[in-house]
Amino acid sequence: MTAPPQTRGSVGPPDEAPLPPLGSVGLLRWLWRQLTSMRTALILLFLLAVASVPGSVLPQRGGNPLRVDQWLTANPTLGPILDRLGFFDVYSSPWFAAVYLLLFISLIGCVLPRIRQHWRASRTPPPPAPRRMLRLPYATEFTSDAAPAEVLSSAESFLRSRRWRVRADIEGGWVAAEKGYARETGNLVFHLALVVILVGVAVGGLFGWKGNVVVREGTGFSNTLTQYDAWGGGRFVDPSSLTPFSFTLDTFNVDFERGDAQRGAPRLFEADVTFRESPTSDPVATTIEVNEPLDVDGAKVFLVGHGYAPHVIVRDSTGAVVFDDTVVFLPQDGNFTSTGVIKIPDSDPPLGFNGLFLPTADFTEERGGFSSFPAADNPELLLAAFRGDMGLDSGVPQSVYTLDTSKMNKVGLQSLAPGQVWDMPNDSGSIEFVGLERWASFQLAYDPGKEVALLAALVAIAGLTLSLFVRRRRVWVKVVPGEEAGTLVQVAALGKTEAVDLTEDVSSLAEHLGARRTAHERSAT
Repeated sequence: MTAPPQTRGSVGPPDEAPLPPLGSVGLLRWLWRQLTSMRTALILLFLLAVASVPGSVLPQRGGNPLRVDQWLTANPTLGPILDRLGFFDVYSSPWFAAVYLLLFISLIGCVLPRIRQHWRASRTPPPPAPRRMLRLPYATEFTSDAAPAEVLSSAESFLRSRRWRVRADIEGGWVAAEKGYARETGNLVFHLALVVILVGVAVGGLFGWKGNVVVREGTGFSNTLTQYDAWGGGRFVDPSSLTPFSFTLDTFNVDFERGDAQRGAPRLFEADVTFRESPTSDPVATTIEVNEPLDVDGAKVFLVGHGYAPHVIVRDSTGAVVFDDTVVFLPQDGNFTSTGVIKIPDSDPPLGFNGLFLPTADFTEERGGFSSFPAADNPELLLAAFRGDMGLDSGVPQSVYTLDTSKMNKVGLQSLAPGQVWDMPNDSGSIEFVGLERWASFQLAYDPGKEVALLAALVAIAGLTLSLFVRRRRVWVKVVPGEEAGTLVQVAALGKTEAVDLTEDVSSLAEHLGARRTAHERSAT
């Protein structure tokens, strides 16, 4: 049988009434509580770490634009998709900024109320002694020959000397003490330091700038936007107001290990430069090394890479020199097997070369041509010559490190040693491999927030250390006057966190108060 429906006035559980609508204000409050909860802050921190992974795995335009171009060339399908999503400029992408700002707001909304609560708690005296002291995890009971007031005064003095916050009620027969507020202080300092780190990073992102440039030996660089191979600045950076310094790469010094243990490892890696802080200042000679950048008015010049630049002379079919310069070749492996492109659109006919440079040329049937050592012990330049339209007039930008041969005719292949000349067939002219120069790549950066972020990181470590190693605990002393056996003293302690051992606190206090034997020992005898 089914139960009859409930009617008005009948006995039974009332029908559940629908909840009232939340309203716009209530919805905003609910969203704010969710955003400023510790759980949300942890989730956002995890998302920020996940969002930073592409910036560590994939090359970034702000750090190495040459590698970005190589990655896009090697991945023509996936590369453009990732590029549109901002995976090659992660830290400037909108989705990374959204997670960053949400984490910033969440931390502030989470930490500020806790600071107020912690301040109130630190000003609140310890609570009175509980009625049943011996039920606490750490407790002992013993008798003392001293009077109750004397016991409590001695306990108060002892605890104060150990820097406990003490509350004493002599007439009530108890003393309460608390210690370990620095644990919560360290926790709050750690989270505030995270906020300051975010502020420092934001200041660097808004007011800082970063650029990359490749400089060949004997050539120079001036800190203007047109001189950079790649440049990126914050939203509030005016490119026209960059510090007007300049430098010339005099020589690049590099040496490699020739022993069997670490053959090919770099042993010397430095650039001798001459720089000027302004166009009117005197030149100053210095050396830039790895982890020893040049500092000019807050901007740092880092040495990040190097390679070879073959010097070639190209003549057209009439014998006129149409190209006489060094060309930057990009290293592809640890032995500096390098690739490069030579474009001569104004020659007759237009010429283009895909080149492979081998510092120490070696050949096998399995691998073909390759470099067996990074130093230029036996340099060879392998060239593939093309003639025709390179597509430079199509309006589509092209990388200087790639050659579009779709509308060009292949002339031939040739390997050249320094000093050799290749007379190309079909009346296409000639090319001479004159020699070698070196180039160095520099990263120039100005980050006004890095000092703030570094200081905040040190403070965060200090706060985290406090929160991990300081123990929050309370201790009580309670006395009960006795007639013949003396004063009955109870000492107990309670930890505010799990897995904290307070045996030493109870034992040292009881020993100071003159513990003779516990009540449990007395009952056992």
